[in-house]
Amino acid sequence: MKSPVSDLAPSDGEEGSDRTPLLQRAPRAETAPVCCSARYNLAFLSFFGFFVLYSLRVNLSVALVDMVDSNTTAKDNRTSYECAEHSAPIKVLHNQTGKKYRWDAETQGWILGSFFYGYIITQIPGGYVASRSGGKLLLGFGIFATAIFTLFTPLAADFGVGALVALRALEGLGEGVTYPAMHAMWSSWAPPLERSKLLSISYAGAQLGTVVSLPLSGVICYYMNWTYVFYFFGIVGIIWFILWICLVSDTPETHKTITPYEKEYILSSLKNQLSSQKSVPWIPMLKSLPLWAIVIAHFSYNWTFYTLLTLLPTYMKEVLRFNIQENGFLSAVPYLGCWLCMILSGQAADNLRARWNFSTLWVRRVFSLIGMIGPAIFLVAAGFIGCDYSLAVAFLTISTTLGGFCSSGFSINHLDIAPSYAGILLGITNTFATIPGMIGPIIARSLTPESPAGSVKPGLKLELQSPS
Repeated sequence: MKSPVSDLAPSDGEEGSDRTPLLQRAPRAETAPVCCSARYNLAFLSFFGFFVLYSLRVNLSVALVDMVDSNTTAKDNRTSYECAEHSAPIKVLHNQTGKKYRWDAETQGWILGSFFYGYIITQIPGGYVASRSGGKLLLGFGIFATAIFTLFTPLAADFGVGALVALRALEGLGEGVTYPAMHAMWSSWAPPLERSKLLSISYAGAQLGTVVSLPLSGVICYYMNWTYVFYFFGIVGIIWFILWICLVSDTPETHKTITPYEKEYILSSLKNQLSSQKSVPWIPMLKSLPLWAIVIAHFSYNWTFYTLLTLLPTYMKEVLRFNIQENGFLSAVPYLGCWLCMILSGQAADNLRARWNFSTLWVRRVFSLIGMIGPAIFLVAAGFIGCDYSLAVAFLTISTTLGGFCSSGFSINHLDIAPSYAGILLGITNTFATIPGMIGPIIARSLTPESPAGSVKPGLKLELQSPS
């Protein structure tokens, strides 16, 4: 893959040589210790940042199930009860003090999709600003703003659908800068042979945030009421922001407690990777075939990911008929598998490159293929199993788990082809990859008007999600 910038060191996919510049030209520097290192501290702090980020993003998916008047849903969903009731009797009564709203399936689709209308706007600007002034403050204030807006969600719901849609779009504006900002920071922090490990740890926080927030939101809704979901996660976001501002630096040079040995290790490993060019080479970027390959992969993967992320709790309730408490736990199971897969695949990818001398290009391609084809097979299969609860959860879990391989595939390839502009490149690819989040839930609900989650014809909804 040719770098989109001519003055960068040749990257992984050039003909005749597909090793990183570090492997190709420079003697391999001795790795700085991992324990208590600044770069791994950054990885873990950003891990918790993306944990908070996705907690703030997905809590509405569970809370919405409890916010909507079930009588309204029943009118729109004439076939949803063809699967038999199976939930065990609950000894503790479900708290019903939260206000209910008469929102039909189409309205719910717009509410869930509205986040992405803000999210898509700040992707490229976020990458550009991060490349110029650093990603620390941009990422920190992006999550902080989202946390503040989350606290106002119950108030917005009382004002009406329009206010809630606008608020969710504002949350999207805040979150839109986060991934490009993080990529820009890693371009200065991640040694090439540790990229898969560091970035997989960092971004795996999103999956664990989903794993924790879905069941926890269900428990809060069940024993308290849905408003406390937004108050709880909003406060957690503010606490994380304080820690981030106090403990993180944009670059190794500005970090106050990094050891001289680790600083030298990071800087020496990146000296042949980063460009000294000040202006952003927009035209070469847009002409880069590797960049458009990442765009296609990112778009395809996110169609599945975002549709499941927003509609899986509804599927669990309206089709498989789990109550709100069971719903949250079972909706989280697939993302627990994905989280584990991301961590393990990151370790495996870097080991293949460093110890077994596999080319970076080969590793990225193979991991992307596994992470795209595997989920597609099991997701399509899940559309034909009817009301088999165990098999439905198993297939969805396997599908989402295998998607974790992509975290060491196309997801970090921006840093391989042009590390100096990785934040901008991610902003470009994530702009296209946000479109599925905007239209996926709406299309799925529109094509299944009598069965919002697919019901006895789940193949319709689930097949729609299967490009990746």
